[in-house]
Parts: sequence; C-alpha cells; structure tokens
Amino acid sequence: MSTQNVNAQTDFIFKKDHDAIQVSDLQVSAEFYKNIMGLKEIPNGGLPDHIRWFQLSDKTQLHIIENKEKIQKYKGVHMAISTDILHAFMEHLKNNNVHFENWPGEAGTTNSRPDGVKQIYFQDPDGYWIEVNDNQL
Repeated sequence: MSTQNVNAQTDFIFKKDHDAIQVSDLQVSAEFYKNIMGLKEIPNGGLPDHIRWFQLSDKTQLHIIENKEKIQKYKGVHMAISTDILHAFMEHLKNNNVHFENWPGEAGTTNSRPDGVKQIYFQDPDGYWIEVNDNQL
C-alpha cells in the first residue's frame, strides 16, 4: 500500500493493545487490579520486576509500573471499561468498601450519559480514575 493512497479513516484498523500507568506501590496496586477489578495477571514479557501486566477479558492489557514520581490525576482522564452486570459490580465495590460515584460526584450511584449508557467512577490506590459502564458495543 502506497502512503500516498492511504485513507486513515478506512485503511487503518486499530485495536487497543494496552494502557500503562505508574503506581507508587506495585503490590498494593496489583492486589487492587486482581481482587477488586478481577483482572488476570499475565507474564510481563521479561521486563524487570517493577512492572506487572494484567489482562481484561477482551485481551487488552494494563501495565502497572512502580515509580515514585507524582502524577496529577483528573476525573476527565480515565480508563473506561464496560460490563453487562454494572449493578453487581457496584455491589462488589460496596462490599469491598471502595468509594464510587457518578460523573457529578454523587456517591454510590450511577448517572446516564446522553446516549443512555449508565456509568460510575472510582479511583485505584494511586488515584487514577476508572469508569465502568454498561455500554454493550
């Protein structure tokens, strides 16, 4: 394929591979992503021990990297994932004393986006925002 004939809107087929975040305590974050989020830990490709990899059910990966650098976190910058059992996940968060809120910041409840998708937000141990919604693409 010649680069002169490339149409970015039709010729490139992208799939999400992974997100990488920096965490202050690798073990605490690993436990959160395993036990609260239910992600499967996978081999880290031979990288050093301060990097651990996790995988979502669609094979997208999350790489957590221990680093003491402070990073500013904003709710508008977040990882978003979906589930078809959002209310069960909300109960799971409640049972594990994990604070969650809707977009406006009301604790323990959802809100609906303009397209009708329900969503909640919560933070991991390092303050990264995570959205979980019921969007069934």
